[in-house]
Amino acid sequence: MEWLTAYLDFPATEFGAEVTFWRAISGSTVSPPRGAHQEFATLEPFNGDAHLRVQRVAEGSGGTHLDIHVVDPLSASLEAAALGASLIADYGTHRVMSSPGGGVFCLVPHQGESERARPIRWPGGTISIVDQVCFDVPTDRFDAEVAFWEALTGHPTPGRHDPDRVGLTRNPRLALQVLLVRSDVAEPATYIEVAATDIDDEVERHEGWGASVVKQCTDRVMMADPAGRRYYISVRNPRTGS
Repeated sequence: MEWLTAYLDFPATEFGAEVTFWRAISGSTVSPPRGAHQEFATLEPFNGDAHLRVQRVAEGSGGTHLDIHVVDPLSASLEAAALGASLIADYGTHRVMSSPGGGVFCLVPHQGESERARPIRWPGGTISIVDQVCFDVPTDRFDAEVAFWEALTGHPTPGRHDPDRVGLTRNPRLALQVLLVRSDVAEPATYIEVAATDIDDEVERHEGWGASVVKQCTDRVMMADPAGRRYYISVRNPRTGS
């Protein structure tokens, strides 16, 4: 596992507005579009290598998925399958997989990404960065999901202080980390999470761009972006993720 990228998948009708929102929230610029139908773009940080990308999807409501950058996607997909993953699609250059718990991820060729982006300091002093991909996993699949991600990434989970929220040990050179959340949902879901030094200030900034608060928790807030896409803002160190 050489690099991780969070992909935000948007329907065509929402693509432009969603890209504008997430560009603003992440403090990024947008790359020129690419792909056969100009459906892909990268949210470029002001420093370091990109770890956020966007995609216009032709069908469905979109969502969020994780790209795992590896030297050999074919070999990695065979290893993932041996650990319990299922192949969804083979595009030659990359493979779309589903974990035992139903989390969707892609195995893609590594293109030399290595420099982690630094968090943004916003006016007022709050520091934040999109730095985490959260998989909500149904309870009956949770233990198998944790074992799968530990084996696939080679990043074991540290001691479980919270048995229902388990983060893989973070590689400090990667811009993203993976969090597995035990949930009572019937179907798995994937979210991105923003780490911020001042959660109230960060929420207010997001609301100014059209987001709204869905649920307030002890140390994090579930938000909905202008199109209703769920994500989290949490009180964590944006530099370390802790």
